[in-house]
Amino acid sequence: MKPVSHLDSYRRQATAGAPPIPELNAPWEARVARPDGYDLHLVHRWNQAPHVAAFWRQAWTLPRWEDELRGQLGGDDVRPVVVGWHGRPVIYAEVYRAARDVVAGCYRARPHDLGLRLAVGELAMTDQGLVRALLPHLADALFEADPHCTRIVMEPDVRNTRAIRSFEAGGFVIADEIMLPNKVALLMVCKR
Repeated sequence: MKPVSHLDSYRRQATAGAPPIPELNAPWEARVARPDGYDLHLVHRWNQAPHVAAFWRQAWTLPRWEDELRGQLGGDDVRPVVVGWHGRPVIYAEVYRAARDVVAGCYRARPHDLGLRLAVGELAMTDQGLVRALLPHLADALFEADPHCTRIVMEPDVRNTRAIRSFEAGGFVIADEIMLPNKVALLMVCKR
């Protein structure tokens, strides 16, 4: 008999459906990241960039990214999203059900809590205020898409001070320092 992992028990407790894809207003747009063609190559390239790879640690091969995106889209835990600004793709995001993620072992996750991971893909687009401008709109869109969601969490690496400052400016509050399998992170929360 296979032992039950903590993540398996979190998944059983969570009864919410798949995370929503946010509907954003101009100049923002959000769409599902497709596991082929342009999106696959874009997500792969962005995750190879040193400023992303240093904190996401997912500088994987193209076939592994294809498998990852297909797996995310085939399940109910995570939705990969490409966020555009004025028609230009600028951010890779993952919207996930926090109660079905390893982060649920670090706080009292509710079934409809959403998690959010963000990375500005192009180095030249960092420090432009994109994330702090996007986050209030993105949080509102996620709350609207799931009326049962009362919290959105983020878990940036504690060393990623640039991201942490942007998340705070975008409306997220530091709740705790947490240990995740691949990093020491800050649990950041935005409440409805």
